[in-house]
Amino acid sequence: MIIVTGGAGFIGSNLVAALNARGRRDILVVDDLSDGRKCLNLARLQVADVMDKDTFRHMLVNGASFGPVDAVFHQGACASTTLWDGKAMMAANYDYSKDVMAWCAARKIRFIYASSAAVYGRRTAFTEDEGAEGPINPYGYSKWQFDQYVRAHPDHLPPQTVGLRYFNVYGPGETHKDNMASVAFHLDRQLREGGEARLFKGSHGYGDGEQLRDFIYVGDVAAVNLWFLDHPDVSGIFNVGTGKAESFNQVARAVLAWHGATKLSYIPFPPALEAAYQPFTQADLTRLRQAGCDIAFKDVALGVRIYLDRMAQEH
Repeated sequence: MIIVTGGAGFIGSNLVAALNARGRRDILVVDDLSDGRKCLNLARLQVADVMDKDTFRHMLVNGASFGPVDAVFHQGACASTTLWDGKAMMAANYDYSKDVMAWCAARKIRFIYASSAAVYGRRTAFTEDEGAEGPINPYGYSKWQFDQYVRAHPDHLPPQTVGLRYFNVYGPGETHKDNMASVAFHLDRQLREGGEARLFKGSHGYGDGEQLRDFIYVGDVAAVNLWFLDHPDVSGIFNVGTGKAESFNQVARAVLAWHGATKLSYIPFPPALEAAYQPFTQADLTRLRQAGCDIAFKDVALGVRIYLDRMAQEH
């Protein structure tokens, strides 16, 4: 069996789909389905069972067994970069992760978990080293603190322990994320509803729409997770991005081209985001490539086209 926490969410459901493509159906999906829209992410997938997150966690801390488990992909998290309730964030992302990892360690089960590029804040090196890290919001801190916990307990880890620092992920399955959905999703919706795409004006020294992020297609993220499943001897913390920063304008041009549209405008940058915004990210892939992962990542032009093609097919 494979356990995927957050398995009905954005990245989790794409990971389940990738496992299905390999013929795996023995998957336990763990999630909080209070937002019923996430059920739709599982509607086309094949899994052995679905379990509520609170039930699963209660069973973990009480030493339950789920039978033979090959690996746990721990994708479940609160991913809101605008939530400032630190207590809730740490409970969802830090305490829960410690419980899952401890359970895996006690049973010698492989543990692959979702970290985040939010751990870097406004730093610009983006290497998986403490000196390059500096979270600027509770979400980034919760992810960084769990990475620190993993680093601090090298003798008490599962047999394979992998932390994957996701950069800006976009693709199918993110409809339920609302404001936290990708810029590609929002631009597509804006064009469908109003015929015009909108981006933020310049900020942090960048021109209108010229802020730069490392945008990575969700299918490539799932492929990296499965690469580590195939390489149980590799552990560590790794960046998962394309290694190339692209501007929001480039994303907009890709979405506009798909729609055959041209109308793009710029709206004021929200002052409330100023202190907690990353205007530039770009994954350093040195460590990932040195580990042997040679997956080729899609650029925005290709990834957005594939994404919007999928969206059109599903509607």
